[in-house]
Amino acid sequence: MRLENNHHLKALELPKILALLAEQTDCDDAAQMAMELRPAGTLEEASALLEETWDAYRMIAQFGAPSFRELYNVTNAVRRAEAGGLLNLTELLRIGETLRALRGIYDWRQKSAGLKTVLEWRFSNLMPNKYLEDRIFNVVISEEEVSDNASPELASIRRKMRAAGARAREKLDHMIHSPTYQKYLQEPIITQRESRYVVPVKAECRGNVPGLVHDTSGSGATIFVEPMAVVEANNEIRVLESRERAEIERILGELSAEVGSFASTIVTGYNSAVEINMIFAKANLGYQMKATKPVLNDRGMINLKKARHPLIAANKVVPTDIRLGEDFDTLVITGPNTGGKTVSLKTVGLFCLMAMCGLLIPAAEQSEVSVFSRVLADIGDEQSIEQKSFYVFRPYGESDRNFEAGG
Repeated sequence: MRLENNHHLKALELPKILALLAEQTDCDDAAQMAMELRPAGTLEEASALLEETWDAYRMIAQFGAPSFRELYNVTNAVRRAEAGGLLNLTELLRIGETLRALRGIYDWRQKSAGLKTVLEWRFSNLMPNKYLEDRIFNVVISEEEVSDNASPELASIRRKMRAAGARAREKLDHMIHSPTYQKYLQEPIITQRESRYVVPVKAECRGNVPGLVHDTSGSGATIFVEPMAVVEANNEIRVLESRERAEIERILGELSAEVGSFASTIVTGYNSAVEINMIFAKANLGYQMKATKPVLNDRGMINLKKARHPLIAANKVVPTDIRLGEDFDTLVITGPNTGGKTVSLKTVGLFCLMAMCGLLIPAAEQSEVSVFSRVLADIGDEQSIEQKSFYVFRPYGESDRNFEAGG
C-alpha cells in the first residue's frame, strides 16, 4: 500500500488501530514501527505477516508473552565504541540492560522450543551475550557509580581513600567536641568543600582555628576552615581521587572496546527484538479484540461472519455478516440514518487493511478478506456515520476490475 494513500487509511481509521497496536509494545522503537505500519501489497506478503502474528498468538496461549522491557536503542553508542569512542556510565548501563532483555527473550523461547513457528529465524538473531552483560554490571552500579569490583586497583585506591577519610574525620570529630574549639564553631559539624574536610568557624574567630579557608557562607558570618591537623590526610585523598579518575577512565576505555567488538551482534539482536515485540503486540491486540485469523485471497472475495468494528465498545457493537465478490460484485446498503451503513462499510475496508498489515480481525472463524492493490474511501463527513460513504476495492493484479459499495 503506497504512502500516498494515507488519506484513505485515515478515512477507514487504520491509524487509530495502529495507535492501539503501539500501546501493546514495550519499547519506543517498536511503538514507532507500529505507528508506521502499512498494508502489504501482495497476497504472499500479507500471508507471511499474518502467519507471524498467528504463531505469536499461539505461543502466548501456551506459554504467555515474553518481556520486552529494558530494550533501549543503543545503536549509536555501540557503533561509537566500535570506532574507538569512550562510553559513559549511562550508555554502558543501557547496553547492559538491553543485553539482559535480549537474553530474557531468548531464554523464554528456549523454554517454549517445543512449538515450531515461522519466527525461529528472528529469535535466532537475538544472540545473547552473558559474558559482556556480566562484565558491564560488574563495573557499572548506576549512571553515576562504578563498582569497587571493577578492578583490583580501583578497590585498593578506594580502600586507601576510605582510610584517609576516616583519619581526617576522627581528628575533626575530636576537635568539634573539644571545649577548646567548640566556642569558635558556628556548628559542631564536619562538612566538605572541594572534596576536603572542613569545619564551620565563626568569621570573627578566624584566628583561633589555624588552617586553610576554603569557603565563606552567603551571609559572611561563617568561614569553612580546613584545620592544619587534617591537611595531610586531605592531600592524600586528593591524590587518590586523581588516581581513581584515571583508573575509572582506563576501565571504561577497556569495557568500551569490548562493547565495540560485539557491536554488530548487539545491533542485530536489538533490531530483531524490536520486530518480535511488534509481532507479539499484534497478537496481544488480537486477544484484546477477541480476534481470529482471516482466510486471505487476492480475488476480491470478502466473507465476514459476525464482524465487529474494533473501535466500537463491545457492549454496543452489532456484529454483521457481509459477503461480496463471489456471486456478485456490487453491494448496495440502504436504511435509515444512523442505521449502521457507514460502520458496515468501514468495517469491510478496515478489516482488509488490518489483514494486509498482519493483524487479526474481530470476526468469527473462517471469515475471509481479500488483498487489494488499493483500498479507497470517499466519505462526505468523516466524523458522522449519517453521511454517504463510497468505497472502491481493487483486487491485487486486477487493475481493470472494481468492487464498489455505496450507502
